[in-house]
Amino acid sequence: MNYTRFLNDVSLRRKSSPIRKLAAILAASPPTMISLGAGAPNPKLFPFKEAKITLRDGSSLDLDEKTMTTALQYGPSQGYPPFVEWLRKLQKELHNPPTWNLPPEEGGTDICVTSGSQDGICKALEMSLSPEDHILIDKPSYAGTLSVIQPLGCKFLDLETDKHGMKPESLKQKLSRWKPSDSKNPDSDIPKLLYVIPNGVNPTGSSLTLDRKKKIYELASEYDLIILEDDPYYFLQFTEERSPSFLSMDTDGRVLRFDSMSKILSSGTRIGFVTGPQPLVNRIQLHMEVSVLQANTFSQVVIYELLKRWDIPGFLKHTKSVADFYEKQKNHMDASAHRWLTGLAEWHPPVAGMFFWLKLKDIKDTKKLIEEKARAKEVLFVPGSAFLSDPNEPSSYIRASFSLASAEDIDKGFERLASLIKEELSS
Repeated sequence: MNYTRFLNDVSLRRKSSPIRKLAAILAASPPTMISLGAGAPNPKLFPFKEAKITLRDGSSLDLDEKTMTTALQYGPSQGYPPFVEWLRKLQKELHNPPTWNLPPEEGGTDICVTSGSQDGICKALEMSLSPEDHILIDKPSYAGTLSVIQPLGCKFLDLETDKHGMKPESLKQKLSRWKPSDSKNPDSDIPKLLYVIPNGVNPTGSSLTLDRKKKIYELASEYDLIILEDDPYYFLQFTEERSPSFLSMDTDGRVLRFDSMSKILSSGTRIGFVTGPQPLVNRIQLHMEVSVLQANTFSQVVIYELLKRWDIPGFLKHTKSVADFYEKQKNHMDASAHRWLTGLAEWHPPVAGMFFWLKLKDIKDTKKLIEEKARAKEVLFVPGSAFLSDPNEPSSYIRASFSLASAEDIDKGFERLASLIKEELSS
């Protein structure tokens, strides 16, 4: 693949920082290496010496002085090396991309740790998009991604969705205004990127079927698109077997996959990672070098020490328990929706994630209802317009999250919503 096609002028001008190279060299050097080059602060002056972190099972992670020195110091922009290697092992076992063993220049798979998956997504979009470029994206879609794209001056090509996610026929229809060969023409305005959330979409809760994924990948291959696979809810699937990822079927080296530790370990650690073809992952890493330098090293070290203890079976056991919790929460919300909103709203129970997407019957726009009247009744939702590329477009939908509230509060919240809808319809 010609990866240069997916890089804008800013990204193409990025060069590796010689100072950042030193951090990677030092991390891989033997203890006998004498460093007079790096401008790192002296760790003997850090007030933190050791740390003990108590886990919920009663055990603890003990970070000795040597480990703490590493955790509190600058590190390689790609990520804390032992953590990066652990992630490689995880991605190989879970996804086993067909391009895994290809040479880097041919799209072989690489990994970079980012400051949450949002950081990686932001850098990928800023790496590729220029003003007036087209981008293919679900409608509705994640508000955080929309907020990244909107200031870039791009043109949204909104794709129709249903309870099974993005419709391949909508993608095909949007692409039909171009010929596949236009991707070889540098003057063509054919889209370069397809952004998709495959599981538990925020906000709709929808998840792509395997058949749809295959059709979408085929179209991406035909029109030479990069698939930005944003999958923070991969481990929050409520099915016995997880749906295969786009990365797992990526024979071309055209998938950039974004994973997150936020939903399964801790959102405050701000750790995510991007997996995909090395020529593109490297561009994200170059951006890391001049922005945040590296993802939080302390967070990486703590998470690595935990994952080293658990190993992959222990990690997957933990993620299963997390998914089981959210499935119970989903069932509570579904039961409450049937109790209070039957006849007032339409919805489908999600098979992954944290969200219900409710269509309020006979209400054309929920924005004022939710942002003003619902707040006055002391219940919070998000109006559907927040997840549209045009925030001024009316929406009859709202998003409800079941991640934090108790079963009692979910029920009480939907009771208040039902009262609010009835008041609105009778006014």
